[in-house]
This record gives sequence, structure tokens and C-alpha cells, in this order.
Amino acid sequence: MREIRIVGDPVLRTPAEPVTDFDRELRRLIDEMFEAMYAVEGVGLAGPQIGVSRRLFVYDISGRKGHVINPVLTVDDPEEVLDEEGCLSVPDRRTRRPIYATVGRASGVTVEGVDRLQRPVRVKARGSLARCFQHETEHLDGRLYVDRLPRNEAREIMLRT
Repeated sequence: MREIRIVGDPVLRTPAEPVTDFDRELRRLIDEMFEAMYAVEGVGLAGPQIGVSRRLFVYDISGRKGHVINPVLTVDDPEEVLDEEGCLSVPDRRTRRPIYATVGRASGVTVEGVDRLQRPVRVKARGSLARCFQHETEHLDGRLYVDRLPRNEAREIMLRT
């Protein structure tokens, strides 16, 4: 099983490349991403989090499960919603569990891309699913949720990793 990359790994800070090969290897990668995500009780996982610098993510949250390849995220409702958010790649070094913080996110988004068979995917989301899509898309751009926090709060979290 693939290991989750931890903050400090350069792959997490590098913008991911588009997926161009839709082959058996990609299908296997998506299956491995779900396996890795479920093994640590996650709700979303982006390619860079397992060391694969490609633009794709998987999710299973709020009764919705799927994957999106080469996603494009559009904000439908920019009203900011504050809620607790953590990340598998930002764990507490003692407990190995994600460190949570209050993060502001847009309340409504649409993500568009394709699936493993290159069929169009378009999902409108609100609530926790919208938060998940924004979080995973930021991973693909080399950003982490701590980047949205005040500097002192982000520093405190980083000292715990």
C-alpha cells in the first residue's frame, strides 16, 4: 500500500502535472488511492499525497464517493464558511492523527474534470463535500490548508508535525 506523504516532502509543495495517460496504470493508481485513504480513515486524497504529482483526487464523504482527474474548481457561492479541517499530510508527530484547525472555505463549488474512462465529471457541492473539493484541489496546486491560517497558528501546527 502507498504511504501518505507528510508535510516537508517537496511533492506536497509542487504543482501537479495534468494526467495524460488513461491506461491500466491510472486505474490501478485510483484503486490504490482509495485503499490508502480508507486505511487512515480519510475522506479525500490527492495524487501528491501519495507521491504522485498528477492532477487527480479521490473522495468518499457525506454519502458521495468518486474520483476526478484534471479537476477545475469553480466557486458558485463565495460566502465563507468556517469549519474544522485537518489533513492526512499534516499529522501530529506523536499521535500520527491529523491536526485540525478552523479554516474558511467557499460554501458552494462545482468541480469539473473526467473519470478514469475519460467521461466528463461535473459535481456541484455544498457543505463538507465542497470543503473536501477545495482542500484536495489546493493539494494539486502545491498548497496545504495551513497556508490559509494566520502565520502564528500555522507555525504552531507545523511545530507539532
